[in-house]
Amino acid sequence: MPTPPFRADHVGSLLRPKAVAEARAGHVSGGPVSDADLRAAEDAAIRDLIRMQEDVGLLAVTDGEQRRAFWHYDFMDMLDGLDIVRRDTGGSFKGFQGVALPPVFPVISGPLDFPDDHPMLDHFRFVAENTKVVPKISIPGPSCCHFRTAKEDIAVKEYSEDPQAMFDALVLTYRKAVQAFYDAGCRYLQMDDIFFAYLCDPKHRADKASEGLDPDWLIDRYAWMMREAIKDRPEDMVIGMHMCRGNFRSTHAAEGAYDMAADAIFSTGVDIFFMEYDSDRAGGLEPLRLLPKGKQRVMPGFITTKTGALEDLDDLKAKFEEASKYADLDQLGIAPQCGFASTEEGNAVTADDQKRKLELVVKTAEAVWGGVDA
Repeated sequence: MPTPPFRADHVGSLLRPKAVAEARAGHVSGGPVSDADLRAAEDAAIRDLIRMQEDVGLLAVTDGEQRRAFWHYDFMDMLDGLDIVRRDTGGSFKGFQGVALPPVFPVISGPLDFPDDHPMLDHFRFVAENTKVVPKISIPGPSCCHFRTAKEDIAVKEYSEDPQAMFDALVLTYRKAVQAFYDAGCRYLQMDDIFFAYLCDPKHRADKASEGLDPDWLIDRYAWMMREAIKDRPEDMVIGMHMCRGNFRSTHAAEGAYDMAADAIFSTGVDIFFMEYDSDRAGGLEPLRLLPKGKQRVMPGFITTKTGALEDLDDLKAKFEEASKYADLDQLGIAPQCGFASTEEGNAVTADDQKRKLELVVKTAEAVWGGVDA
């Protein structure tokens, strides 16, 4: 079995095939599609998507998040003490350049914990049973539970009055998660902590300041949570972390360079950093100079998942030549800028676009480093 990090990789989510979309629609609110029927549709799609990932030459594969509606809320809803609730917002709940979002919100209803029977442990096991390469699962990082939850939705008085108390609880929750995934056989766990990038956006910084939270303090605390959550992981477990500025039906929610958070990001002890770099919204490559010398790896997301247009290989090679001015080329790899379907609606691309993008990821790795596992 090859060992990550690899030169070519992807963030994790993949478009939902028609059979999965129809089964999920028929399953909502006790519809005509049973739990078993939905599971069968998801199983079949995941097997097909694993084969697709293997066929294009990737050495780490995921289930494409086929069993989720959201990249983060499903995992969060399965934690003890956290519930995802739907509210009537009168159609006014907008975001991502005015695109209407599903009106769902996280609520902290009790003490936070990671349950021994968290369903995504079985989601990982299914991938492991159906691939001949490395199975990977992506879950939201600990900052998601704080950043996305309004203070008025935190029912635990201790957490509401003292954010550090909530951070402490999240560290313990995620330590249990890391160990539980390891015990399930996971050796490559990715935690998506996109809010480092959000906190480099003036608008989001102002929003947090209006809540009485210093955005720079939050960056520090979010890095501390990640570092504490993973520091005792077994030596043979690789941790990845993805950062982007939002991805809902090919739209975004934030912009701004990584400079304000780069020191904190690279202090987390994460092994592989998936960093969005497909547009000017991500800023320049200069923050890569802060990547410590050693074995940590950055996967610049020069290939976008938001549109189907295929990037030029020579342009990608030139971007890596530029990136090598700030970080050792040996500490770099290539991945798409984000997933292809951060929510079940998916991006404005086709399944063929998706496959061609992943093929280009592999071709770029071969052109720049001589192979996926170089």
